[in-house]
Amino acid sequence: MANIVELVEELSKLTVLEAAELVKALETKWGVTAAAPVAVAAAGAAPAAAAAEAAPVKDTFDVVLVSVPADKKIAVIKAIREVKAGLGLAEAKALAETPNKNVLEAAPKAEAEAAKKKLEEAGGKVELK
Repeated sequence: MANIVELVEELSKLTVLEAAELVKALETKWGVTAAAPVAVAAAGAAPAAAAAEAAPVKDTFDVVLVSVPADKKIAVIKAIREVKAGLGLAEAKALAETPNKNVLEAAPKAEAEAAKKKLEEAGGKVELK
């Protein structure tokens, strides 16, 4: 411990130019760089903070029909026609047969959750995105 105190005292006597030369000599000797950890820490913190500030509250969702079991296909087609008004039988069938297809796009949260519930009750696997 006494050696560390003495070393700190000696380093405190260095001028700025001498300290810079010492840093360069240590970087060369040990094969490291003193600036990298500071830059990585600063670079890592900035995007995280920016992402936290830029993350808006999501109030609209896409209702995505991920999959439909074969034995539940008819029930899901009926549910799709209930959820998406004005959709014909052929279009509803195409939605049910196409995996990862949007049933609703940019729907308000309450409407999206209701659609998800109805489609899941019919037997489909649904995600809100």
